[in-house]
Amino acid sequence: MGLEILDPNTCIRGCCSSISIPLHLPPSSYTLLSPIARGAESVVYEAALDGRKVAVKKPILSTSEDLDKFHKELQLLCKLDHPGLAKMVAAHAKPPNYMFFFEFYESRNLSEKLHVEEWSPSVDQVLMIAVQLAKALQYLHDLGIVHRDVKPANVLLDRNLCPHLADFGLAEYQRNLQAVSIENWRSSGKPTGGFHKKNMVGTLIYMAPEILKKEVHTEKSDVYSFGILINELLTGVIPYTDLRAEAQAHTVLEMNYTEQQLTAAVVSEGLRPVLAGLEWDVPASLLSLIQSCWDSNPQNRPYFSDIVKELDLVLEHRKSLMEEDLITGKTSVSYDDKLMNGIDSVPTYQESINWSVQGENSSKRVSHAADSDTRIWLESANDGLTYFPVLSWGSFATCGRRETMEDTHFLIPRMCNEKDIHVFGIFDGHRGSAAAEFSVRALPGFLQNLGSTNSPAEALLEAFVRTDVVFRNELDSYRKSKRVVQKEWHPGCTAVAALIVRNRLFIANAGDCRAILCRSGHALALSRDHVASCLEERERVISAGGHVKWQVDTWRVGPAALQVTRSIGDDDLKPAVTAEPEITETILSPEDEFLVMASDGLWDVVSNAEVVSIIRDTVKEAGMCSKRLATEAAERGSKDNITVIVVFLKLVSTAERVY
Repeated sequence: MGLEILDPNTCIRGCCSSISIPLHLPPSSYTLLSPIARGAESVVYEAALDGRKVAVKKPILSTSEDLDKFHKELQLLCKLDHPGLAKMVAAHAKPPNYMFFFEFYESRNLSEKLHVEEWSPSVDQVLMIAVQLAKALQYLHDLGIVHRDVKPANVLLDRNLCPHLADFGLAEYQRNLQAVSIENWRSSGKPTGGFHKKNMVGTLIYMAPEILKKEVHTEKSDVYSFGILINELLTGVIPYTDLRAEAQAHTVLEMNYTEQQLTAAVVSEGLRPVLAGLEWDVPASLLSLIQSCWDSNPQNRPYFSDIVKELDLVLEHRKSLMEEDLITGKTSVSYDDKLMNGIDSVPTYQESINWSVQGENSSKRVSHAADSDTRIWLESANDGLTYFPVLSWGSFATCGRRETMEDTHFLIPRMCNEKDIHVFGIFDGHRGSAAAEFSVRALPGFLQNLGSTNSPAEALLEAFVRTDVVFRNELDSYRKSKRVVQKEWHPGCTAVAALIVRNRLFIANAGDCRAILCRSGHALALSRDHVASCLEERERVISAGGHVKWQVDTWRVGPAALQVTRSIGDDDLKPAVTAEPEITETILSPEDEFLVMASDGLWDVVSNAEVVSIIRDTVKEAGMCSKRLATEAAERGSKDNITVIVVFLKLVSTAERVY
């Protein structure tokens, strides 16, 4: 790469060192480009390093414990060198930016390949991936390292579909794990992706029974996860579901089990995913190996050295059968040719669409009011004005227990450079993040361009509807041009937006995001949830031609089993699931203290009144209050992404910072 390795090549603490990997980089040597993935603890970017495309993992470091974790992971990565592991090519281990630089793998991760592109690998391709992963895990275990989070989302694929195990944030030396006891398990209190309670780390559907019973991780726990992964690779089915799609907010995939029920069934009843069978043409020896890997008793599970030997035998047997067919004239294609042709015939990951950029461009392109002038809103708000709210604002967002972040939000104070016009919004995605990412840029753009032609309320309504129409048209055009791989993909998002014009507060809501106002110390609801369990909404959906039925625990709309009845996107459920928001207008007064907007990840577990109480007991800084609410929701067991915006409506003196 041509990067100079400085001497001493260590992190700022001196605890990490490497002979071949540079650990601090000049700013001119790298450029961060667009985000690839977001999690609770890090953001991954596509980047350029010394002219070479790389992936950069930038951890979110908010505490000293986070920094300790970064150095611990760096120490481990500096020692790893195996073709089956994601290769770290550089790191920046000095403030203010701490980052890992990895090889860029074109086909992204195995989970996306299976459940977004809907790839159906041949048995030979599964065996190829299984062998390489098993060898990588054998290498780790020989070093005494337990990965602790083996799952498809942590397996990166290169252009030849060779696997590379990634994400060593939870990896630990076995000798250190053995020192962990039930008594000294401690909670970080921090929202995380996947499933994280105290030291029970990993992702629920891939976790071994002993971990669910709060016992210590061993190398045999990785073996269990490996077995679940290989079975998922064969069937294309997410464990414990019967749908080939990523688990999304607001939809039902695990129709029969709650998190607690699933845990109990795996531990006590021996529940396992549906095993691949004859319909997949899977060798019996491979099925037997999978069952051995997920045996309830860790002692009965094989070591990876044995797994590699067994997989090699399966491969040799299939190769010999292929050669016999060639000799007898049954086929003219060799085993190796068939395997490589199978790889070449798989459609590679098509264009990665930046929906945020598409949203911004669409709002500019479709706008019919380029000469927008929002000052007309101020003139209409001038009559009898006796009160001027003084605003301060902040936000906090976390993916919580989910693997991916599908919420987006925006804060646009002083819109169009008007000091008395402010707009804030939250979008809660489901069936993917595309609709939320598009809307967060498109909706404020449309709103700004509607100022001279509409009242504030009319402009909000039109902005919602226009965002929905343009997003669905954009998605359809991508489908027709084959730039979207998955044809039956209908992403959507709920939305809430607040528009403040001097002393007038307009709230537009479509779905189950929510906004409340604290007035004289009491919570005042400014929106209502649009869900199928609401009789009025249910009747509206049915009258518009939609189908509503009771599924598992509540009323849901259509084959997608959507809980919400209003949203942007969800084109397979239009027009019944409308994008038209309900809009309320409130005249602000000195009794109004603050506005809180949030996605349903907060409201599912924290009531309106509790939100007011928590903020009144928190330092009056909007960002801090937002984080306090999100953290409280996560600690109470919220299973969704959580986004919170807090807007204080008057100055808070030092004496009032805590009530």
